[in-house]
Parts: sequence; C-alpha cells; structure tokens
Amino acid sequence: MRILRPIQYLLTFFIIVFILALIPYQKAIVFQPNHSNAKFTYIPVRNETYFAIKYTHSIHLSDVVESYRITRDDRIRQYELMYEEFAIGMPSNADNGETFEQKNGAYYIKNMKRDFPYFHLRIGQVRANHRVIFKNREYPLSRSISPGTSVKVEIRKLNFFKQWKGVNILESL
Repeated sequence: MRILRPIQYLLTFFIIVFILALIPYQKAIVFQPNHSNAKFTYIPVRNETYFAIKYTHSIHLSDVVESYRITRDDRIRQYELMYEEFAIGMPSNADNGETFEQKNGAYYIKNMKRDFPYFHLRIGQVRANHRVIFKNREYPLSRSISPGTSVKVEIRKLNFFKQWKGVNILESL
C-alpha cells in the first residue's frame, strides 16, 4: 500500500492539471470561420479593451477604420468610424447622439454606441486587405485566415486547449 500512495498523488496531480486546463480563463477577440473547418484565430486580451478593423473600400479604394471597445459584459461596442470618401456604402451623416467631424481630409463618426454580441466579417480576396489594429500595431488577417472566408468576430474566454488549437494573431507574424 505504501507504493500506491505516490502513484495516487501523481495521478491526482495530473487530474487536477487536466481539469484546470479545461477552465476558460483567457479573454480573447476570436475570429471563428463560419462555414469551414479551419482553425479559429484569436487575440488574447488582458486589460486592453480597444481594437479596430481597417480595410480598403472596394469601390472608392480608400481606407476605412471601424473602432471597437470591449464592454464589461464582453460585448463589442463600435464607438467610431473613419472613412475618406462619401461613396456607395458610406454614411453621409451621424445618427442620433453621434457626432460627425471632418479632419485632415477624413470623415469621422464619433460617440457611437452600437453594441453587438458578435459581428460577421468576410476577409477580402482582392482589395480589402483587412487588418486588425491592436495596441497600435496592424495585423493582416489574411496571414492567418484565408481570403474570402466569412468569420464571426466575438469576445470569448478560452481554455488552454482552445488556445493551443487556435492561431494567436500576435504570434503568427
């Protein structure tokens, strides 16, 4: 029986470690492919709550930046939109409670409070060149997500195994 005790302790230790690895603890911005078995891509977030999606508009070929904040209840709030051209698909003014500004040749809609549990995004195949901006750095989404892929963008807590199976955008460059 004395021999079994160290084995029991070791087995108990491994069971506890395995269970802890299943507990979701790492908050992340997750880009989950909608109709594909491809790996999901994510950005781990700790105290950071801001990110943006930047792309080149397919018609007027200028940059558009959609700025987001992660809310306390892990929703995604769009708080600003920046674009350079009034063209098809771009707003001409702000909605109620929002402000419209023109600065340095760009147009801004600020003070937006549009909350989403998630949103869908199709990674551009030709011109869009979707990039996520996080901590003032741009990360091309096409490096870890195939162009043309439709993804669901959401805030999720990931366990160790999910992180291991996914692709961390910050480490993929």
